[in-house]
Amino acid sequence: MKIDAIKNGIVIDHIDAGKGRKVYELLGLENLDCTVALFKNLPSKKSGKKDVIKIDADIELNFEVLGYIAPEATVNVICDQVIKQKIRPEPPKYLKNVIKCKNPRCITTVEQGIDQIFKLTENGVYRCIYCENSVNK
Repeated sequence: MKIDAIKNGIVIDHIDAGKGRKVYELLGLENLDCTVALFKNLPSKKSGKKDVIKIDADIELNFEVLGYIAPEATVNVICDQVIKQKIRPEPPKYLKNVIKCKNPRCITTVEQGIDQIFKLTENGVYRCIYCENSVNK
């Protein structure tokens, strides 16, 4: 398979194998009007396999979402086929309206219009600030 280089855009590299689709969905990349390629299970020296997303446009990425779902990823900003910047997303302390609480008794399930807010705990788990329900990635 031939993977062409992009002239100007973004490459999200080193996504854990199998998480690329979730990153694609949570970042809303299906709504872009440019070429977006999702590569799954590419060989990786570091982890055996990885997913990669190439975006053939210079766009704003939601680093909160990226830090939540793929903190191990590397974002390469490409200009004239040269990596101009490498960014490592960090897990955000709070996630607002990115994921939904699955607890049927949580106030966010019962009341309309309440923000879905999750806080990162010391042990690296996101918990709903209202009911303390934890979230699985």
